[in-house]
Amino acid sequence: MSAISPFSFLYRMPVNEFTTELSALVKARFPIIYIITWEEKRFIDTVKSMIRDTTLFSKPRAVWEWTVVDGFVKNDKPEKGDIKTAIRALEYVDQSNEDGIFILKDLYADLAAPHCDQAIIRKLKDLVWKIKGGDYLKTVIITGHDKFIPDALQKEILIKEFTLPSKEEIQQVLFSLIEQNKQNQRLRFDVDADNTVSKLCEAACGLTLNEAENAFALSIVQDGILDANDITTIAEEKKQIIHRNGLLEFSMPKLKMADIGGLENLKKWLEKRAASWSERARQYNIPAPRGVLITGLPGCGKSLTAKTVSTSWNVPLLRLDMGAVFSGLVGSSERNMRNVIQTAEAMAPCVLWIDEIEKAFSGVGSSGDSGTATRLFGTFLTWMQEKEKFVFVVATANNIDFLPPELMRKGRFDEIFFVDLPTSAERTIILQIHLKKRLNNATVLGNTVVDDTFLQALVEKTEGFTGAELEQVVVAGLFEAFSENRAITLDDFLTAIDNTVPLVVTQAEKIKAIREWANLRAVSATSMNHKVAYEREPATGAAAPKMPAPALSPRGGRSIEF
Repeated sequence: MSAISPFSFLYRMPVNEFTTELSALVKARFPIIYIITWEEKRFIDTVKSMIRDTTLFSKPRAVWEWTVVDGFVKNDKPEKGDIKTAIRALEYVDQSNEDGIFILKDLYADLAAPHCDQAIIRKLKDLVWKIKGGDYLKTVIITGHDKFIPDALQKEILIKEFTLPSKEEIQQVLFSLIEQNKQNQRLRFDVDADNTVSKLCEAACGLTLNEAENAFALSIVQDGILDANDITTIAEEKKQIIHRNGLLEFSMPKLKMADIGGLENLKKWLEKRAASWSERARQYNIPAPRGVLITGLPGCGKSLTAKTVSTSWNVPLLRLDMGAVFSGLVGSSERNMRNVIQTAEAMAPCVLWIDEIEKAFSGVGSSGDSGTATRLFGTFLTWMQEKEKFVFVVATANNIDFLPPELMRKGRFDEIFFVDLPTSAERTIILQIHLKKRLNNATVLGNTVVDDTFLQALVEKTEGFTGAELEQVVVAGLFEAFSENRAITLDDFLTAIDNTVPLVVTQAEKIKAIREWANLRAVSATSMNHKVAYEREPATGAAAPKMPAPALSPRGGRSIEF
């Protein structure tokens, strides 16, 4: 396959919110600005484009770049002199008699040292006041992939994050790649139909420009064609890139709402909010939903629901590993949370799934981790309250006792749903789903007919079983037949049920407490039509269960219809 020609990132950056804010800081003569970014090249191109924009700056300014390898480069031309140490670089800035922006690429390494040189700290402090009161318009910009600032300089330096590229910037990269390689007769670019360019760029959102270019180039060299079919390739490449940071897991599940048995209230609520980030939704002047908190018993469909939301809405699913966010290094946990938020917003529209959120924030308010959990919780709540990008948060929780009360108030999540043990009607649907999925071989099925009578026998004997337990009953029944090399029978499933001790028996007290909580604080995920069958106590009579099942109180959650 023919090689892909490289291209330059030196195109005109669009004037966006970041450019406007940075230009305001420069014109306001903020002396030292610290930019957190992984993209030095793109940031510097942004600065150069900003300086050339006459709508932002009427007076031209020079741009210096400094590294420990090359010293200073002014407007892309090397400066004379051996200025390759941090102290010498700061002295050069101090002695310069020109207006301009000094971008110090490698100074962060000196500030990050365990024992930062006191001379560097003192020089930066003095430089702040000299720049403010000097005759020349100077701005020092320090770049680094993380915040490396000694405590002594916390009040002297302004910190700002350089966000990941927008869809428009990624589109420019794609157009540059096509332009650079369009003369290659062995390559074909079919990007004119069905908004292919827009879809390709949406697939690459959340990547740096360099990562986006690599993903586009890989898509081309695999078959010599760039077209709508490459969206899958780009999504897979993005999945690998995002997975490497260890914080987010990217996926496009193939599950559907129909794979969930019951929970009709919750499903209808989600279905009504599909495409709520679209232009048509904006015409109705409705705000995009922030997210939903799903609490309830383990194994009753909370995680399954989170996975199906992204499929039904046709947006990526990002699963957040909160355990990976908490790092042993001071300040690293906060940085990880910022990275998660930044990546999620860059990939918008998307679904952010936080599984067992109570485990992440169980330490809120304590001093056992020096307040790290409290700080992360505060960052998360502020973002949930103020986020503008469409990142729909699906948080699931098993133990509501550990959830901080601040998480439950309106404005954080749009609604709190409670998922209880499946009703008789829901168990029928769940069993139908699993039996249909697994009993698709005539040899295994034999003469057994899975009809209403068959299902009713299973439903009546599985009262109090969770959805996960119902699935395992089907699997265990199949193992009974498999071990004897024969067709499946109803007795195989009934035996599996007899050998199962459900959650309603082993955790009766916990289930009762959760239901009492949900009766006042959450909306039932189950439809009223499915709920009626569960408003009674378990049947008592002839056949006593292996272990006595507790009386099932009415299902928790307010019974409203959507």
